[in-house]
This record gives sequence, C-alpha cells and structure tokens, in this order.
Amino acid sequence: MNPAYDKYYETENLFGAPYPELLDFYNNLPNKGKLLDIGCGQGRDAIALARLGFEVTGIDNSAVGIAQLNKIAAQERLPLTGVVTDLYAYTGFEAFNYILMDSMFHFAKKEREQEVAFLKRIFREAAPEALITICLQNTGKKVAILNDIISSEAAVEEVSSKNLVYRYEDKASGHSSETDYEMVTVRRNH
Repeated sequence: MNPAYDKYYETENLFGAPYPELLDFYNNLPNKGKLLDIGCGQGRDAIALARLGFEVTGIDNSAVGIAQLNKIAAQERLPLTGVVTDLYAYTGFEAFNYILMDSMFHFAKKEREQEVAFLKRIFREAAPEALITICLQNTGKKVAILNDIISSEAAVEEVSSKNLVYRYEDKASGHSSETDYEMVTVRRNH
C-alpha cells in the first residue's frame, strides 16, 4: 500500500529504539490494556509496549513493516498483532484503552487538512477515558498546530506534555542526528 515505506523498511529496525520517555510513561501507568499504535511501521513502539504487557494492535500501510512486526511478535509470543490497512479509513478506535501516534503528523500544507480531520475523528471516536498520545517533531509550527487542535476539541483534555530527543544513527553510513520531539497525551472525555 505504500511502496516508499516498503523500500525504507527493507532496513530492519530502521528507526532504532523507542524514546525512553515513551516507555517510562506507559510503564508507569497503573493499568495495562488494549493499545492501538497507528502508523506503527516496523513496530518500534508496538513491540516494546507489548513486552511491557499491553495488548497491542499495530496498523500501518507498509506490508514490509507489518511483516517484520508480526515475525517478532510470533517469535516472542507477544500480545501483538500487525495489520496492513489504510490508516485514514480505519475504524474501531473505541475498542482501545490507549492510542499512540508516533511521527504520524507533519501538518505540512499539502496534508494538513487530512491530518487535522483524522486526529479530530480519533478524538471523537476513542473510548471514554482512553489516553491518546501523539509524538511529533518540535519544529516549525507543528506543536502549536497540535495544541490548537487539542484546545478546540471538547472531546479531549490534555494530561501531559513532555519534550524529548529522538536520536537516530545509521550504522551503515555512520550518519547520526538528534531531533527535538514533543510527546503530548490527552484523555478522551465522557
């Protein structure tokens, strides 16, 4: 469904380990439950969260990424299922206690309208009390746009916001980089 990402994901574990702050956040929650990882790619977050005891469904439009995720899930017998689907056509958000979207939103002019509508739909269709976590680059106006969406949406209230740094290293080329990210969690109101 997405040949570009299928090509990228030929490199296994392309994006490296999950953010420690993300794992700490989920590990410190008093209850584990059903978690939906939207745009899960190869399962960087989904696999780690399943290892913490969450029952994870990862969805992505890359068949290559999902195949890698499902292979690891089967090998480790994790409570994790990867599904290839069109993210924007997905329904069923109400079945999850937690929803994660890591690096899903870019809010560029070309895709902003579709991304904003999708995020608002998730906010409205999520189960009452569900925690929804969005991780996005803290560059340009992305965080401001996200904050505007959250403040304009009566269905959710912000629970936490945390700065973090994504460290990327390509061992093959020796290239490395650090990018500032923001991790924002909201709770779906009744």
